[in-house]
Amino acid sequence: MSVDTAARPETRTERASGPSAASKRKGTLRQRIWRERWTYTFIVPGALFFLVFAYVPMLGNIVAFQQYSPFRGFTGSPFVGFANFTVLLEDPAVLQALENTLVIAVLQLVFAFPAPIALALLLNSLLSERIKRLVQTVVYLPYFLSWVIVISVWQQVLGGGGLVAGLLDGWGVSGFDAMTNADTFKLLVVAQNIWKDCGWGTIIFFAAIAGIPNDRYEAAAIDGASGWQRTWHITLPALVPVATLLLILNIGSILTVGFEQLLLQQPMVGAEAAEVLDTFVYFRGVLGGQWGVATAAGLLKGVIGTILVLSANKIAKRLGGEGIY
Repeated sequence: MSVDTAARPETRTERASGPSAASKRKGTLRQRIWRERWTYTFIVPGALFFLVFAYVPMLGNIVAFQQYSPFRGFTGSPFVGFANFTVLLEDPAVLQALENTLVIAVLQLVFAFPAPIALALLLNSLLSERIKRLVQTVVYLPYFLSWVIVISVWQQVLGGGGLVAGLLDGWGVSGFDAMTNADTFKLLVVAQNIWKDCGWGTIIFFAAIAGIPNDRYEAAAIDGASGWQRTWHITLPALVPVATLLLILNIGSILTVGFEQLLLQQPMVGAEAAEVLDTFVYFRGVLGGQWGVATAAGLLKGVIGTILVLSANKIAKRLGGEGIY
């Protein structure tokens, strides 16, 4: 009895003082922010970047519902409702730009997206660290080149007066010019993206491969698994979460297929082959002065991208993946 009576007051005291002590340690939201103020300081640059360059410009989407004039401004331009969207959907040039955008986007998902994964697996299979670092350095370099330089290099190689055309002329084959061929232009765009961005994209997959414990490979090797079997059953499953995340993000930007790259090459192949939604917005809005129609096209592209991200994330979760949130 003495033990029970001694224990009861102590338990009641702990229960009574427990929540208050915990709340005292946590404090109010303002107190916690002040206590961790130096940690929150690191968030400020990133938050300001998205605020200034992402969220504030979104207010300009009001132009899609106006007959906008730069001289009148947002407040002086009259509202026209969904008239700009009606003009947009009835314009045959929009359908051509949308078709080109979707074709290039699908080709990039099929060929350009898996390219960094394949390159990372290939480099990971190299035994020599010196050769691996050399190859990594070489494939990283094109990423830091501007599209002006990239297209100039490709013109010197695959253009009408380029290296390949000169070799074919020596063999009796004339008239080769891959840079002005409208039929193969979309494949050329995808090949340029792979050449420029593939090496940089392997960094993320290399980080995922580096996080795989070596004892898994050692255990598989002891069990008699070949190099291909270790890659298929150990490396690839470890890359699936990262690949799923990047795939969802790429699907969200599927309608953004490279403005500068296509704008620079459009004079060589024509608008029928190289006109996409981004160049359509540029020519109609910046050069043509149809600000409302151009903004409506950009807003429609953003809405479609958002729907695709949400749908892809939901599908990934239903298939057992983690998704992006």
